[in-house]
Amino acid sequence: MAQFADLPWTTTAEGAPRRVGVELEMAGLDAERIAEAVIEELGGEFQADSAFSGHVRGTTLGDFRVELDARVLTDRGYLDSLRRLGIDIEPGQTRDNLESLLSTVAGWVVPHELVCPPTPVDALPRIDAVRRRLHLAGAKGTQSSALYAFGLQFNIEVPGFEVDPLLAVLRAFFVEYDHILERESIDLARKLTPFVQPFPRDYVEYVLRPDYEPDLDTLIDDYLRFTPTRNRPLDALPLFAHIAPERVDAAPVEHELVKARPAWHYRLPNCRIDDPDWNLSEPWAEWVRVERLAASPERLSRRARRRLEEPGAVARWLGRVRDWLTGGGEPS
Repeated sequence: MAQFADLPWTTTAEGAPRRVGVELEMAGLDAERIAEAVIEELGGEFQADSAFSGHVRGTTLGDFRVELDARVLTDRGYLDSLRRLGIDIEPGQTRDNLESLLSTVAGWVVPHELVCPPTPVDALPRIDAVRRRLHLAGAKGTQSSALYAFGLQFNIEVPGFEVDPLLAVLRAFFVEYDHILERESIDLARKLTPFVQPFPRDYVEYVLRPDYEPDLDTLIDDYLRFTPTRNRPLDALPLFAHIAPERVDAAPVEHELVKARPAWHYRLPNCRIDDPDWNLSEPWAEWVRVERLAASPERLSRRARRRLEEPGAVARWLGRVRDWLTGGGEPS
């Protein structure tokens, strides 16, 4: 069983164990087969909502959701498009057959997503056991195709809502971001998606300044001013919507897609579910590295100063290309 690194802050302000939700994107399996892997490991019962989605209810860890990651299908928005063409498909065998076909075709390029319930961090090995069953069942991940920009997401409950530790985590993530990209070998297809695009450089430099000492409202307002979108590798909008819903509601963000929760939405890692040598402890260790840096103020301050002075990942890669062109070895 995989060993998961410990967080530096293990409990919430109320003294409860911190929780984490996991989201896995994959191809190669339909919703029912994904649900079977959950049931084989954790029990429960699958309740299909359509050919595209459903829930596994009553497991030992709570309720899981399985869905094709295409809202026009899961919300049956395609029916409205057909009605505008004069085609009205009522519930029944015809719709079921059509949705089964659409699910198969869409599954070639649109991932199914397994959304796990928030669980205590020490239950992550159980989630990883589900991941292993999906791997053995033939799930395909990021590396299986140039079209598969599939991700793994962690929703990590924060230990509290004080501004200093929240700011420290943001700073630590900015310091570690380029290094995580390199260690995780983030797939090119995923780099081209909006979700792993880096934060604006001016915002990173603004937050890393030694004299940046905001209160909580200012921290949230600055985030909404510099980067009012959920499409970041560390999406703080769900957390800020939980803390200050009125501020997020007033900002020009994707309101219909922002789900308030007391957690960081970390969406950077690849989903390498088809790799027999990979498990969830590897991307989890990268997040723990961020939090451990955040929990070490002096080390974080030194790293932040260096980060303000050093080139980014793209500049370093271009430097390696330059060295290669001049006979210094191959670029990586």
